[in-house]
Amino acid sequence: MLSNIYQAVGQTWESATNVEPHTRRAARGATAKLIGQKVLRPREQVEEKIRAAILSGELRSGERLPSEAELARQFDVSRTTVREALRSLVSQKLIDKTPGVGGGSFVRSVDHQSLGNLLQESLHNLLQLGNLRVEEVAMLRQYLEVPAARLAAQHRSDEDLAGLQDIVERQKTISVDDPDVPDLDARFHAAIAKASGNRLLASFVHALHRETEPVHYLDLSPEVGRTTVRQHQKIVKAIAASDPDSAEKAVNEHLVYLREHVLSL
Repeated sequence: MLSNIYQAVGQTWESATNVEPHTRRAARGATAKLIGQKVLRPREQVEEKIRAAILSGELRSGERLPSEAELARQFDVSRTTVREALRSLVSQKLIDKTPGVGGGSFVRSVDHQSLGNLLQESLHNLLQLGNLRVEEVAMLRQYLEVPAARLAAQHRSDEDLAGLQDIVERQKTISVDDPDVPDLDARFHAAIAKASGNRLLASFVHALHRETEPVHYLDLSPEVGRTTVRQHQKIVKAIAASDPDSAEKAVNEHLVYLREHVLSL
């Protein structure tokens, strides 16, 4: 009887000790608590702490950071480590470094306008590298501008409306070969997106319109220029009347007209 028990125990022990190593590791991993965390290098720790302070609002837009020496003292690291962290934050567009006696490191604005600038820079790089076609960017811009006009008719402020009217008045007084034409056109479409009340939408329209500069792809004769301005006036009129359906229709008509007059590329 005892011999049978000993034999059974022996077989059980043998089975347990013959478990494949990876099986034992998996079993241990299944019950182990996850208490580990990636250990950051000193430069990464400094960078992460400053980034978190900016994104949380602890460091506000335009605020000057402590000097490199003071940051090195606070973090208990070398000035070289601090300098590398700040350089990385500059590349991420979170801070600006200004030389001179009154210079230093300053928190950049992270509002929708700065986001639009960052998006434009990224789009420019992708277009330069050939990873995106101008046609793709232009198509996305058009898809965004129709709902932007509809929202602008619903949410625009008196200030938004005045800005749009000022732009159109300026467009009425200049010729198609005036160097201000592309800038005014970009400002007009960006102002509509801003009036939508959706800052993220405004950022994308700003970036897409500035980078593609659709005016440069038009057969911009005096007649096309006059028609374009009249269409802009019609869009503004619908926004002023808080009529989203008319605003959407006016923008659609404008975009269809532009596509008909795009130069062969």
